[in-house]
Amino acid sequence: MRNNTMVREFTLWGFTDSRRIEISLFTLLLGMYFLTIMWNTVIITITLVNQQLKIPMYFFLKHFAVLEIGFTSTVLPKALGNMANGQQTISLPGCFLQVYLYLSVGTTEFLMLSVMSIDRYVAICNPLRYSTIMNHRTCSLLVLCSWAGGFLLMMAPAITLFQLSFCGPHAIDHFFCDIEPLIKLACGDTSLLELIFLLSAILCLLGTLAINIVSYTIIIFTILCIPSTTRRQKAFSTCASHIIVISITYGSCIVMYIKPRGTGDLAYTKGVALLNTVVSPLLNPFVYCLRNKQFQDALKAGFKALVGFSRTRE
Repeated sequence: MRNNTMVREFTLWGFTDSRRIEISLFTLLLGMYFLTIMWNTVIITITLVNQQLKIPMYFFLKHFAVLEIGFTSTVLPKALGNMANGQQTISLPGCFLQVYLYLSVGTTEFLMLSVMSIDRYVAICNPLRYSTIMNHRTCSLLVLCSWAGGFLLMMAPAITLFQLSFCGPHAIDHFFCDIEPLIKLACGDTSLLELIFLLSAILCLLGTLAINIVSYTIIIFTILCIPSTTRRQKAFSTCASHIIVISITYGSCIVMYIKPRGTGDLAYTKGVALLNTVVSPLLNPFVYCLRNKQFQDALKAGFKALVGFSRTRE
């Protein structure tokens, strides 16, 4: 794939021209990034070591936590590095790589959320066949298809983008390399890329959202038919955290990408991107943990075991 271009690096304008505000923002984002890594790592560790969490729901949650770490790490480390040393540049290959990883990991998240919705559908609507349908082989295959699908679906937009020429200007009004501001800097005809990207966004966003909506529509009707109030509340509680995560993730991405050409304020888009890439990966572990008693109990047990081990070492 050749890219005949005069531009060798791009300038990321980031959030502000004020160095003082930038340092304050750097401290805030660094703290949020650290908490995101820490809490998602806690989820991964607890689901690996606790035998009571060896069920499909937590198997998918573990992989979703890995995706959350990967998603925010495609954007934030470079942005933090630029803010720390006062630079605003990113190389052309680095920019292309960031675009591809950001879109691919994000698409994988959508596919994983759809898989988690299907898992909840089977658990609530077909409880007697749940262990048979959602066996380890099926769960592993669904996770593998999500990862492979995310990276393959974004291959066509990435290849089309890499073949464009960039002969100036080279300033990107964003804090990372996103495909929309890159398209505006291309010298040649970008209509094909815009069409491919729009179709990919519709397929990935709206297609997987439709799966979630259908699954939870059936789930809600099934729950309403349960005669026991206690069982209805338990079923709703199990699904509530996933519905909240779906709302945050899809809402921010639809605002960013599913919109008519030439609309949308860049400052507003950067704010939504910050919500999507930084705030959402930080909030999701809290959403799952705070609303899930089984996970809370496993977390407490793990913490007590860790404290007991530390005292034994002393």
